[in-house]
Amino acid sequence: MSTTHQHDHHDHDHDHGHHHGFGHHHHPMPDPAGHERAFALAIALNTLFVAIEFIYGFIAHSTALMADAGHNLSDVLGLALAWGAAALAKTAPTRRYTYGLRGSSILAALGNGLLLMVACGAIALEAVQRFAEPVPVQGVTVSVVAAIGVLVNGFSAWLFMAGSKGDLNLRGAYLHMAADAAISLGVVISGLVILGTGWTWIDPAVSLAIVVVIVLGTWSLLRESVQLSLAAVPPGVDAGAVRDWLAAQPGVKEVHDLHIWAMSTTENALTAHLVMPDGYPGDRVLDEMVAQLRSEFGIHHCTLQVEEGTTHHHCALGGHGHDSHDHAHAH
Repeated sequence: MSTTHQHDHHDHDHDHGHHHGFGHHHHPMPDPAGHERAFALAIALNTLFVAIEFIYGFIAHSTALMADAGHNLSDVLGLALAWGAAALAKTAPTRRYTYGLRGSSILAALGNGLLLMVACGAIALEAVQRFAEPVPVQGVTVSVVAAIGVLVNGFSAWLFMAGSKGDLNLRGAYLHMAADAAISLGVVISGLVILGTGWTWIDPAVSLAIVVVIVLGTWSLLRESVQLSLAAVPPGVDAGAVRDWLAAQPGVKEVHDLHIWAMSTTENALTAHLVMPDGYPGDRVLDEMVAQLRSEFGIHHCTLQVEEGTTHHHCALGGHGHDSHDHAHAH
């Protein structure tokens, strides 16, 4: 009868002590409190600007400004969603949610991507209607208000720029703000052109061009967050390299049931079965393997099952459902 030892590495002494949602990524990350400030400031600034922009859009008979205000409002909601997820990601595990609520950051990234696509659809629809029915626009008001929008959104994007490289959820927030700055800049330019030439068709044409830019930028965010939702191997992890590394460890004859997935937009998990004919190598060996998987591959939670290979094991995914997807063969 084969003896199987399960090694479940959760580092209760230092891992869960911090309840880290954003601090433990393999990319160096700034202080999580900085993100709190960034979210609070960006939401406050943008909410104020949305109100101003909508009122002036109404006064100047500019549907472009009002549409931009509507788009900015959807982004404030998106930011609130991302902020909520950042806070939820730090919650302690419970009996039901054994990973805490870390996965909410993946849902927020997905929600953000979908929100941006909906906003793009609304802007495109508005632009097409404007081609059919041109409206006289007060170019000066439009340009001045939109220029304020460029400053507000540009500053907000800058707040999130540092964290956006290592965290999909923060990248969603950063993309939102950068896209808003681009939209407002387009509105400034169209306002100035209308002022100089009287060509009202410039306004919807610029809107459509901006929509294309946003859709292209959002596509990767949407694709990545869908992949993470489906428990795909996270973009920063090479599953083939992990498998080869595990197989090359002393005493390991075979690696099977290797699964790597994202627990949140910043933390990854791994489970694997290691066939070691000489038997269980001891806690110290497994602890060292787990530490190296963390430092070299950015995998934070590892569960390694040791088998002596005396019985025939096969991947549970062969015939039955399983929680995570085996990408080890795919890469």
